[in-house]
Amino acid sequence: MASQEVGNGELGTSSASGTPGSQVEPGVVNNSGYQPTERSQNYQKGELQALGAIQMLNGAIILALGVFLGSLQNVSHLFRHFFFFTFYTGYPLWGAVFFISSGSISLAAGRKPTRKLMQNSFGMNIASATIALVGLIFLSINLAVNSLSFKSCQSSPSPDLCIYMGASSNGLVSLMLILTLLELCVAISISATWCKANCCNSREVISSPPSSVESGAHPH
Repeated sequence: MASQEVGNGELGTSSASGTPGSQVEPGVVNNSGYQPTERSQNYQKGELQALGAIQMLNGAIILALGVFLGSLQNVSHLFRHFFFFTFYTGYPLWGAVFFISSGSISLAAGRKPTRKLMQNSFGMNIASATIALVGLIFLSINLAVNSLSFKSCQSSPSPDLCIYMGASSNGLVSLMLILTLLELCVAISISATWCKANCCNSREVISSPPSSVESGAHPH
């Protein structure tokens, strides 16, 4: 009888100690799992705001460069078809509008990261990356046409004006090319950050149910 009471006592203590352990362990795992997630989310918010501000600044500068390019085109009507290809495509206008819009949405998503804003930011950045690729093609064509047009400046009615227009167009288009490449990198970076955050959240949701199942299996 004594041995049975001792055995029952040991079983009671082991089951009693096992039950709280199974209840505490999931809480410990969840706390340790959520702390780095919160830190990474804060980092992603700051990164998203910074990249959104860069996008808005990029769009504003590209728009200003497009205005300068259009004003140069109005100075002389002799070389408009050679040196102002990018201006006639309208890329400095609609490209800048898309970049500023995607930057403002990314900035808002960084300040208040709701699911709707994050999805809108992801969609706008995909569109901005596509437009940046199209802009790179237009700008590269413009630079190639400018290099060919320089050769015909000597036979033009005013060679000095032709060379001035070509050099000015090359400078403005080159700046827009650099900014467009930067915009492409920023848009891809924001899209990759959004995808990475979604993958981490999906993995966390998938990995959490087994721990609860294991904790519920210990008492049995």
